[in-house]
Amino acid sequence: MTSLPRHDRPDLIRSIPHWGIPLVALVGALLVPFHGWYLAVAIGLYVVRMLALTAAYHRYFAHKTFKTSRPFQALLAVAGTTCVQRGPIWWSAHHRTHHRYTDLPQDVHSPVERGLWWAHIGWLLGRRTDTADETGVRDLTAVPELRWIEKHWLIFPVALAVVLAAVGGLGLLVWGFFVSTTLLWHGTYAINSLAHRFGRVRYATGDSSRNNWILALLTLGEGWHNNHHHYMSAARQGFYWWEIDITYYVLRLLQWLGLIWDVREVPPRIRASKHVRAETAETSLST
Repeated sequence: MTSLPRHDRPDLIRSIPHWGIPLVALVGALLVPFHGWYLAVAIGLYVVRMLALTAAYHRYFAHKTFKTSRPFQALLAVAGTTCVQRGPIWWSAHHRTHHRYTDLPQDVHSPVERGLWWAHIGWLLGRRTDTADETGVRDLTAVPELRWIEKHWLIFPVALAVVLAAVGGLGLLVWGFFVSTTLLWHGTYAINSLAHRFGRVRYATGDSSRNNWILALLTLGEGWHNNHHHYMSAARQGFYWWEIDITYYVLRLLQWLGLIWDVREVPPRIRASKHVRAETAETSLST
């Protein structure tokens, strides 16, 4: 990794949540008396909030792979904020920039440009990414309720933490919020880092994206990352039936319920376009 400009270097104050939440999770898990239902809640909130990231923030707000009503759109935005990864506008702006400049100097989290640590979490710790260029997300900034949620996004994860503490005390707060959030963070961050380093390449996308079935399971479908970079407009990232994509199955359920519609599929010509056989030599996490 090359030497970082000053505005990209970790900022101590801004970095507090990124080391503070995992620290509380670790210390709390070791010191607070444990009950099995704490773990069940932690896993449940991991799955629900991972779906909020994959279905709402990623496949809807960032890529518009389906349509929905304004009330349900607002609900998706609120659900996404509970993941403690900022608001839908900030998240989508950076993600669209990543796709526009994948593995180029303008890419906000390229492991090719600045290394694995940078792609995983380092890009979040500096001052540059505190704000986002909103010129590429005018479809989102034009919606008043999304701007309100964006401005007040912190209300919702705090409310989740308060509810957990009220229901189950300190133990449920530690496991349901701090442990679950830490695992959620690193699960999603792994797509920016590990899914650009470990796995198989099916399509010649011109970037470092990989398909990785382990990451796909951990992130409910996001690990089919080379597929996604090949055709980002589809709601489905597991292009074939054997590529498990839980988020896509949930989206199909929401479509059946009438909550979303016009779910965009992978055109046959896209799926069958020229394949490549270029596997990484790094196999510890490969498919």
